Amino acid sequence: MRPSTKQFALCIDNSGNEASLILGKVYRIVADARAAKDDLVRIIDESGEDYLFDKDQFAFVEFPAAVRKKVLAIQNAS
Repeated sequence: MRPSTKQFALCIDNSGNEASLILGKVYRIVADARAAKDDLVRIIDESGEDYLFDKDQFAFVEFPAAVRKKVLAIQNAS
């Protein structure tokens, strides 16, 4: 699998990871080409740490630059 160039992922399935992922929440992606080869994505989850999750649990999204800046500011503030 080719590594994603997207910065954000929307959680569409948190089965088995209910404490780590919130359905409908946008998470920041940490680039990890090795994980992508195994159909995994590295996400900064609710703990504030990055962990590997199955890519099928997410819809990958892009935002306009202004929105991306605001989302990053919100995530950095929390």
